Amino acid sequence: MATTTAPVHPVDEVPPVRQLAAFGLQHVLAMYAGAVAVPLIVGGAMKLSPADLAYLITADLLVCGIATLIQCVGFWRFGVRLPIMQGCTFAAVSPMVLIGTTGGGLPAIYGSVIVAGLAIMLLAPVFGRLLRFFPPLVTGTVILIIGVSLLPVAGNWAAGGVGSKDFGEPKNLALAAFVLAVVIGVQRFAPAYLARIAVLIGIAVGLAVAVPFGFTDFSGVGDADWVGVSTPFHFGTPAFRASAIVSMLVVALVTMTETTGDLIAVGEMTGRKVESRSLSDGLRADGLSTVLGGVFNTFPYTAYAQNVGLVGMTRVRSRWVVATAGGILVLLGLLPKLGAVVAAVPAPVLGGAGLVMFGTVAASGLRTLATVDFKGNNNLTVVAVSVAVGVLPVGVPTVYAKFPDWFQTVMNSGISAGCLTAVVLNLLFNHFPAKAGPTPESLPTGVEPA
Repeated sequence: MATTTAPVHPVDEVPPVRQLAAFGLQHVLAMYAGAVAVPLIVGGAMKLSPADLAYLITADLLVCGIATLIQCVGFWRFGVRLPIMQGCTFAAVSPMVLIGTTGGGLPAIYGSVIVAGLAIMLLAPVFGRLLRFFPPLVTGTVILIIGVSLLPVAGNWAAGGVGSKDFGEPKNLALAAFVLAVVIGVQRFAPAYLARIAVLIGIAVGLAVAVPFGFTDFSGVGDADWVGVSTPFHFGTPAFRASAIVSMLVVALVTMTETTGDLIAVGEMTGRKVESRSLSDGLRADGLSTVLGGVFNTFPYTAYAQNVGLVGMTRVRSRWVVATAGGILVLLGLLPKLGAVVAAVPAPVLGGAGLVMFGTVAASGLRTLATVDFKGNNNLTVVAVSVAVGVLPVGVPTVYAKFPDWFQTVMNSGISAGCLTAVVLNLLFNHFPAKAGPTPESLPTGVEPA
């Protein structure tokens, strides 16, 4: 008698090794610039030596890889077991710069990071129970905001990278447009197996064009060491300062909100919806990775929205692909010379690929919102106000500059600001007792409310 095996969910499928390597490298290239930006910004603000900056970057890549493996592969109650890349959160940059420059240096940063990681692990079950407040109306809005808030990142890359001397030069935008055209062309005309690595092909072709035109600088490769191992507490014993810990706890709440949105987004895209328990497991993995960050000389970790777009665009849903990307990051963290090669990819090349990836996230949000009923209710108001609040700090970065630091930490992240707004407005309009009388939208055409 023949036995039938249960079909394997696409999330759990293990592609052939060749595909794993290509798809995994694609994910690494999509998030690399964002991953190294945090240590560069924090270390630069603290005026660290080039050697210490290089150490911060390799430590960050190593823990990025370990954090990704914990999230994708998982053990016990740690890890959502979905294709989620982990990286340093930008929400922590401003508080860490403040702590590092005025409140005790790197030891004070790492002390607050360790406490924040422990707090995330403790709060994970609480956040898990909040999932009922994330119906498609809220999740679609949050996914849309994630995509829209990432687009300026791609725009800055396309223009040459923030702070570059030739920012906005037509040649940079032309290179980004060329990469974008290659990605679209491969998706439209290439066989299915190549279309899945359209971003990788676009970056490779863009790099091949960039080299003869002088866009690349490989000088850092020669200066980098062959082997580098990050040791615990390299910069000294962590210092636990109350003010630093409080500001990092606010960051922890923001990153938990952002991660919740990212996990739900990936669940929607992969067809494996995130449940209360799996959300808790994913957040718990964030907390553990953040503790590891404090121990191994790096920073708080969160799910990377950049890679959410790549999952949606390529329709490659296997978590083992992203686990392979985590393995590549561990290698880059242990072999600084390899990391320097990847770092030489010009910003405009990443910008061209980023435009289509981040746009895909926004489009996925619209697809989720297409399932929502907008007739005879106030759901349109929920989406309109939430998107407006979420995009505001993206379009006007200094809009909250006069507010207290904790408020800026929450609201300067368009994702957390929009997410909180969507949850509150959904409760206000759809959960609290309705007002008496029909809404104007529910009346027949031409009939005015009394």
